[in-house]
Amino acid sequence: MPGLLDRNGWPRRGEAGTRVVAFGGGHGLSATLRALKHITHQLTAVVTVADDGGSSGRLRTEMDALPPGDLRMALASLCDDSEWGLTWRDVLQHRFSTEGPLDNHALGNLLIVALWQLLGNEVDGLDWVGRLLGAKGRVLPMAAVPLEIEADLETSEGSRVVRGQTQVATAPGIVQHVRLIPEDPPVVPDVIQAIEEAEWVVFGPGSWYTSVLPHLLVSDIHDALVRTPARRALILNLTKQVGETDELSAGDHVRVLSEHAPDFALDVVIAEPSMVDDIDDLETAAREVGARLLLRQVCTGAEKPLHDPLRLAAALRDAFEGFLGEVGRTESWLA
Repeated sequence: MPGLLDRNGWPRRGEAGTRVVAFGGGHGLSATLRALKHITHQLTAVVTVADDGGSSGRLRTEMDALPPGDLRMALASLCDDSEWGLTWRDVLQHRFSTEGPLDNHALGNLLIVALWQLLGNEVDGLDWVGRLLGAKGRVLPMAAVPLEIEADLETSEGSRVVRGQTQVATAPGIVQHVRLIPEDPPVVPDVIQAIEEAEWVVFGPGSWYTSVLPHLLVSDIHDALVRTPARRALILNLTKQVGETDELSAGDHVRVLSEHAPDFALDVVIAEPSMVDDIDDLETAAREVGARLLLRQVCTGAEKPLHDPLRLAAALRDAFEGFLGEVGRTESWLA
């Protein structure tokens, strides 16, 4: 990898960089992709397909299609930084404001579904949108069919089961466990191939139970992630998510992944030190899954904490370079 980087540590013009597969959905995956495209163009995003709200939910119900919203956001994040790429990104993200049935539909969602109907293939349709944007990588769906997320909640009135991504994210109570419906969905072969060829796989940040964790519940993806020779990174959220992870510490986030996929090990956990409630506990949780803890300033410093693409890119670059030629070290890197 050093031969692919310029003196500042970024990919040389025309060079591809490290082969990376990033997993997630929504704004969390978008933040990771905007960071990763600074350090590699050999990038594949694998996106959750369980969204059942807003424009995506309406199209999913009306057309029996994969929910396109998170796929659209991932594509927009990978756009070329030229006037062409940025203009088409804005077109893709544009939402209609009307008094009729198009209200709040994202134009990109309609474009993606139109291509799916014309081409009869979801992966080909996403690749065509990627070409329009000059995308620095590919976007693939986590499964070939729409998924539902079901969760066991612990509430003040006892246990209950809720179904649907929106319900899991907003229903009052503490999430105890999640599962997918269908339990063993089909996966497009491109996803497995990307995992097998990856040098790094990256999880997070994002909605923990509805965007990050579900990938590990798909058996074909889970098995490919366990056997891949790639290194594995986890990026922690900057804040707790109201209604979903209110009760989880930073260390608990790592433990939740381990509880749902105990045979899935990590190599590095990346966290913003100012947002970690208990660094010692997080370091212990990371060590329990075989990972180092990498503490780096990765947020923007704005009033609402957000991941800064360049800072997160620098942290990921440090993680990638830190493992070159090294095996089995587990101590923390401190900022």
